Amino acid sequence: MYSKEVMDHFQSPRHMGPVDNSDAVGSVGNPVCGDMMKIYLKVSRNEAGEEMIEKIGFETLGCVAAIATSSMITELAEGKTLDVAMKIEFKDVEKALGSLPPIKVHCADLSVRALRKAIEEYRKAA
Repeated sequence: MYSKEVMDHFQSPRHMGPVDNSDAVGSVGNPVCGDMMKIYLKVSRNEAGEEMIEKIGFETLGCVAAIATSSMITELAEGKTLDVAMKIEFKDVEKALGSLPPIKVHCADLSVRALRKAIEEYRKAA
């Protein structure tokens, strides 16, 4: 049912937990399925002066797919500029995980929405 990559990110999630002294948090939830996600960002500037994701973490309450997609979005976004991270789409998350069952694709979308919300929160505060 789940790909090897999905199970790997579920069993050994990357960047799980809040980031100390985070600059922004994006919280989203899906009341239909009960998944809740928070993405934490620590932002710095690279040599070109662009804002980039220095550290990223997540807290997710949800199913296998919700945890795996949260883990994968952190892998895809870490070290990227905010502009590049904003362009990550649910298809990118799904592809990086190998595949998701059609009924679980909404988890990839939820993880992208959490990341974008965190970036938006950072930009509002900056």
